[in-house]
Amino acid sequence: MARIKSSTLKELLHRILKTQKDEIGCETCFEGLDRFVELELDGKDAAQALPLVQRHLELCSGCGEEYQALIQALESLQGDQQTH
Repeated sequence: MARIKSSTLKELLHRILKTQKDEIGCETCFEGLDRFVELELDGKDAAQALPLVQRHLELCSGCGEEYQALIQALESLQGDQQTH
């Protein structure tokens, strides 16, 4: 039987305890991710407008990585457009 690392177990318990009734899955999060990022880049409160997406990003490392990659790509594009 494989042993689970203490840090992995703590992370799983943390996620379980933070789970709420109105959670969304990765697919739904991904569908709203572009809007979430647009709001942030426009200086608006994306977390207030799309709280379920925000919550999912806090709990899901995979979607969080997608979010970070999208933000970085769009910020890079905006920077390139401003220099031209």
